[in-house]
Amino acid sequence: MTRTERVADGDIEFRRRGTGDTALVFVHGFLDDQYVWDAVIDAMAVPGFEYVQLDLAGSGNRSSSGGPFDLTRFAHDVGAVVNALDKPVVLVAQSMGTLVAELVAVDHGEHVRGVVLLSPVPLAGVGLPEEAAEQFRSLGGDAEAQRAVRWQLSVSLPEAELDRLVQVGARIPVSVVRDLVTCWNEGDPRGSSASLYRGPVLVGRGADDGFVTDEMVTARVLPRFEWPESFAVRDAGHWAHVEAPAVVAAYVEAFLATLFMETPEAPEPSEAAGSGWRNAFASKTAEDFALAFSEDIVLEASVLTSPVKGRDTVKATMTQASLIYESLAFVREATAGLRTYLEWEATAFGGQQIFGVTVLTKGADGRINHVAIHHRPLEAALKFSTEMRERLAGTVGPSHFYTAD
Repeated sequence: MTRTERVADGDIEFRRRGTGDTALVFVHGFLDDQYVWDAVIDAMAVPGFEYVQLDLAGSGNRSSSGGPFDLTRFAHDVGAVVNALDKPVVLVAQSMGTLVAELVAVDHGEHVRGVVLLSPVPLAGVGLPEEAAEQFRSLGGDAEAQRAVRWQLSVSLPEAELDRLVQVGARIPVSVVRDLVTCWNEGDPRGSSASLYRGPVLVGRGADDGFVTDEMVTARVLPRFEWPESFAVRDAGHWAHVEAPAVVAAYVEAFLATLFMETPEAPEPSEAAGSGWRNAFASKTAEDFALAFSEDIVLEASVLTSPVKGRDTVKATMTQASLIYESLAFVREATAGLRTYLEWEATAFGGQQIFGVTVLTKGADGRINHVAIHHRPLEAALKFSTEMRERLAGTVGPSHFYTAD
């Protein structure tokens, strides 16, 4: 059953469906409306949650709202809905909406249990040059230009949904569109430092998103959070929640499971093996690898002829390995008890593709005590092993690596 309610102190309406002790609050992005999340919600099958959607001021059913149209106003409105719900919430946002979600999480930490950021714009703003930003500002009222942008930044956007989104975006007043561009291009000053939100975060993007790139997420989004989880959706662009709603729903469901449905022996969200591992690869520093490892960690890999043991040696090995990759995306994850399985795709050596699966096992101290990394294809694995032998000369014995001799 879907019902619509209004926040008492303004024109803010929100839709509620389902019942549960926790609410998922969905925040849409630039030129979109609340209905852009319908397919994700329809694909979710998690009991005990309520699903809440709303339009930001100036968009959707609130296209006639008065200003201001800035991040402070949007965060206030979403925060008002969070307060009206008066229950634990998980914020799920996309693109420009991710800026809003982070600000709400900071201001309403007593209610927010987790945040999902899809195609996240850095809180500090994208920082496009004025000429490029003006091209986006000029989209207001221009349906054909909006269609072209959506088509360019997506991979598998259904034609019917593309038509609907173009109609939604074309209804947003021209002046509002200009203000929205300012929101995501200039961002918020708090984005220049570590996030003030310290809770669990899931960050995702379409693997083929040409706007929110892997480089942008790795360099400007993930490092700001303490223990971020991340994923990439294959064959999807900027609107992954529309292009592959069932896939996005599955990632959100898995994230919720880590927050609310863990067995006693499973890791706490802030200590998740996968998040610590990805955080270390994002920073490529020995310090972050050391934080994730137990003292007696053992590393096995298809690029090693024998295991590497001990925190100092393993962190040195993994730090050098992370520097070889030109790109690295974790595309799937599963957890069974104390083991986490990460599937990944990477490039190295001038664009050569490498695929693999990493198995992380946690010990009694909550840290990773065993790692098994499986690379393919064989040619890339052998080349990787040879490169590692050279980089780690004097630190790890050459007998651990492949040699043509």
